Amino acid sequence: MEKLNRSELRKIIMTILYQKLIYEKNKIDFTIDNLINDSLSIDNEFVKDSVYGVITYQTELDKKINKYLNGWSIDRLGYTDQSILRLGAYELLYTDTPSIVSINEAIELSKQYSDESVTKMINATLDKIYHDKENNGK
Repeated sequence: MEKLNRSELRKIIMTILYQKLIYEKNKIDFTIDNLINDSLSIDNEFVKDSVYGVITYQTELDKKINKYLNGWSIDRLGYTDQSILRLGAYELLYTDTPSIVSINEAIELSKQYSDESVTKMINATLDKIYHDKENNGK
């Protein structure tokens, strides 16, 4: 069984968060565990912790993200972009992942799945969240 690196795992996390939004929009029954199990062939704590963390703190994450979206709100973004932003903000605020890694990983995902203007917006938003956290201790 090949071991996935953190970047590959983040892509899976983003996909699970994206699927969750699609299923909710279309009123399709699902469980988070099923989405995780469908996406992974092995049990992975990083994926589980991240997915459940984003879901648990989504209200706080969205509030923090919206504060820095300059006249936008996260629910106006595409589902992929919402998923990337929430994961990046979650890692910045609630994990031990170095801030630079959290931001860079989110940017790399957005380069693959979003257009350049969205990538810049994600970068700027996460950067502001990072500076806010550094200056205010969250």
